[in-house]
Order: sequence, then C-alpha cells, then structure tokens
Amino acid sequence: MMQQKNDSVNTQIDGFETTHQSLTGRAGLTIVSRYIRANRITELLHDMFGFLRKSAKGQTLSTIFKQLLLFFIDGTDFHLTRFDQLKRDKAYAQTIEVKQSQLLSSHAMKRFFASFTRLRVFLFRKVLQSLFLWRLQIEQPKTIKIGIDTMVLDNDDALKREGVEPTYKKVKGFQPLQAYWGRFLIDAIFREGKAHSNHGNHVQRMVVRLVQLIRRHYKADVPIILLADTGFYDEKLFLLCEKLEIGFIIGGKIYQDIAEFVTSMPDKHFFEYAKHGKSWLYCEFGHKRKSWTRFWRTVYACSKTDDTKQYYLEFARPDTILHTNLGMNNAVTNMLIKIHNQANPDQLAKSITPEALLRAYHNRARDELVNRGIKDFGTEQLPFKNFTANAAYYYVMAIAFNLFEAFKHDIKSEVVPISMFASTFRRKVLDLAGQIIHHARKTIIKISSVAAEALDFSKLWENSLKATQIILV
Repeated sequence: MMQQKNDSVNTQIDGFETTHQSLTGRAGLTIVSRYIRANRITELLHDMFGFLRKSAKGQTLSTIFKQLLLFFIDGTDFHLTRFDQLKRDKAYAQTIEVKQSQLLSSHAMKRFFASFTRLRVFLFRKVLQSLFLWRLQIEQPKTIKIGIDTMVLDNDDALKREGVEPTYKKVKGFQPLQAYWGRFLIDAIFREGKAHSNHGNHVQRMVVRLVQLIRRHYKADVPIILLADTGFYDEKLFLLCEKLEIGFIIGGKIYQDIAEFVTSMPDKHFFEYAKHGKSWLYCEFGHKRKSWTRFWRTVYACSKTDDTKQYYLEFARPDTILHTNLGMNNAVTNMLIKIHNQANPDQLAKSITPEALLRAYHNRARDELVNRGIKDFGTEQLPFKNFTANAAYYYVMAIAFNLFEAFKHDIKSEVVPISMFASTFRRKVLDLAGQIIHHARKTIIKISSVAAEALDFSKLWENSLKATQIILV
C-alpha cells in the first residue's frame, strides 16, 4: 500500500493577525455608490425633505439618504443595529465614498425615521413617480402598460405594531397598494393589513395621478393600459378609465349566469389560442351586470386540461374571464390603431384582438415577479412600532429597489442581466474583496485581477457614471 505524501502541510494556516489597512468585503458597492452619485437621487431627496433638517448641525440629508439607499442595496442585515457595526468600519465609509465621521448610528437612524409625520411621509410617492418619469424619458415606450396590485408584508410575529392587521393571506401585516411598470415600482400607498384591493378611493386617486403625470410630463397622446386582477373588478374603475381615455384589462368573476351563457354558446364561437406549448379555448361577447350602466367587451378562456386536445367548461378550473374597453369605439382604441398604422399597417389592431388581450392579462403575472423581487431585495419585517416610521422605511426600501432595477438597465453589462435578482447580484457583484489605498492624492480601490476580468469590472466602473440625472416632478 503506497503512502501518500502530505503536500499541504506547508500551505495550512496556523493563525491570524489583524491589520489597520482598509480592507472591504463589499468592494462592488463602490460601483453602485458612483451610480447614485451620477443620477443625483440623494440631492432630489434632500430637496424634497429639506424640512426635516432643523439646524445646520449633524449630517446632511443627502448623506443620510445615501447611507440608507446603500444599506438596502447592500442587504447584509436589515436590522438598524447594522449601522452601529458599519460606523466603526473605516473601509466601508471609503467604499461608499463618505467620511467615517459621517457614518450614522442606529439611534440616529431611529430619530430620522421618527421625524416623519403621517402626512409628509407620502411625499415619497412623488419620488417614486419622478423615478418613473426618469425611466420613461430614457426608454421612450410607445405604449404604457401599468399594473396595479397589493403586496402583503408578513409581520405576523410583530408585537403591537400600529397598522399590523389580518390580511387575505391569513397573516398579520401591512398591505400596500402598488403600481408597476415593467420591473419598476412606480407608485405605492402604504396601508394597514386590512385594506383590501379596492379599499376606499385609493385606486382611483392613484390611477388619476399617474395618468396626469404621463400626459403632462411625457406624451399627451401615448396609449395607457391598466391591468389588474379580480380584486379590482368594479365598474367605477371601468368608467374612470373611459373618462381618462385610457384602456383597461381587468379580471372578472365567473358568476352563475355567465357560466350558463358560455356553456350555451355554439362551438363556432370558440377559437383556440396557443402560446409556449399551452393552449386555451376562448370566446368573446358583450356583458353587463345588473348594477352596471353599460355593456363591456368580455373575453372568456379555459385552458387545455389533458393531451387529448379536449377542453372542459367546468368553471372550477383556473378559467380566465376579463373585461376591457379596448377594441370599443373610444379614444384609447383610436390611439392604438394610429400607432399600428404608423409602425406596421399589416398589424392593424393587433394589440386589441382577443389573443392579444389574453396575452397581456397573462403577462400581468409579471407583477408578482416584482413583488417577489422586492421581497428578495428587502425585508417584510418592518422595524418600528409606529406606522409612519414603518411607512418611511418601506418607501426608502422601494426607492432603493427602483435604483437597483435602473442600475441593471443602465450599466449595460452581460454580467448583470436585467433579470438578475438582488440575492444573486449581491453574491456575484457586491461580495468582492478589495483594498483601499491612497496614492498621489488619489483614493484607489484594488481588487484581484481574476475578479476584475470575470466581472468586466472596467466596464462597470466606466458605465456607473453615465446615468442621467433624476428630476423632481
């Protein structure tokens, strides 16, 4: 039996020592810090919340917001005591481009969040809306599809926190109403857990504000389409969309009379729609509930149930029924037809066919991916007992999430694809060892050549300062 030589004896680690050199394990955070500096979001927040600063003493609001935004993007620990640990870390201060004396403690952050009033905390919505317009100006979409949904923040184990109440998911927590555009959260109303989808007039106010914002600051004639699930099934919302001259595709409820009507329809009124290997059988008709003022275009679809190419109108399966004003004689339909005539006359009205409506409604599930992305990015457990302080914490987290999504778009790197979730981004990009040195009156961050090549770090470094400035609306 051959005896193996222990070649690893000379390479084992026998102990450790400390160093006063500036070493960081979050070198990738410097790229994000440069990006925040370029788009000047902290200056916008400073201008919006200048009233919070009572005296010239202490740190500026820009510095406070920068630390908060990078705290969420870093995501190592969402407890406020994390700031006490970071305050002692000189290398962290240099990584995020602030002086160590400017780093705030957890107590300072608690005082900061406690300074918001219930009325003024909703000014954060203007910041979210400004970020939305910033992205519209960059991407220049020809049609704007806005999703609306609620998101439950599970705080079931919270002790007597204001606003933590039972939700439809059978947990106690908060349930903000949120509006989405693509992967971005463009508006939000932070609410108690008991606030359901159509609670009060929140939806109507949100839709009106977003439409006014787009018409006034982007384009007056761009088609806007609202997408929502059955939680927003209400003719008041339908009529509001008509008044605002926007489209809507909203999920309906399959009542008994609708089930009987669809079952009685002749086979010739049903058509097949296939996508990604899945098939649906659909029909379309006009529908009006007893309490409604008018008929609306309605599309019903049932999914294929087995490999025999048979469909079952059982209404107990995940059937889809949606209501819309697209394709009817109104302003938004004319806008869509005009766009298709200009772009491709052969595709006239392609966006208002039943197949297109079903495709758009099924794609509404992407809003759930935004919710998943927010929860992967941040935390559901809000730290304060006070409702307003938790609202401020939630809004700063939402703004940081939008900056993270915008960063992926603007950095233009294959290493950081748009579809990347925050946990993966932190592991691959932020978790990077670095050394910060001062040489020839310059501050330099050093990383290994292997990591720099793998991340194409020079491209990330260069593109991080190319972001356009965010303007307050």
